[in-house]
Amino acid sequence: QVQLVESGGGLVQAGGALRLSCSASGRTFSTYTMGWFRPAPGKEREFVAAINWSGGNYAESVKGRFSISRDNAKNTVYLQMNSLKPEDTAVYYCAAGRGSVLSAPSYNYWGQGTQVTVSS
Repeated sequence: QVQLVESGGGLVQAGGALRLSCSASGRTFSTYTMGWFRPAPGKEREFVAAINWSGGNYAESVKGRFSISRDNAKNTVYLQMNSLKPEDTAVYYCAAGRGSVLSAPSYNYWGQGTQVTVSS
């Protein structure tokens, strides 16, 4: 069982930056792929970014602006979001899984989400 708690969301102007954190319980954090998702029209949860042993993966819409990293010693994954746009406004969910990094159903554990609002 893994419990995830997100933090770091907030209100920021377009062009600004935020860093989201996701703290995980459990002793097997390093074995999980960690992902970030957000709701999108027509999708329950849209892939944003993920990180596993082979590195980071990003949605095209955030590539070059967002950066995902993890600290296995702290059981924490981060999402650095730069050059934020109003269309990035969403609740961001952290997830842990061992399947396909891009697919929300592959993730077994989810946090409660943190709100990110980008004003124009």
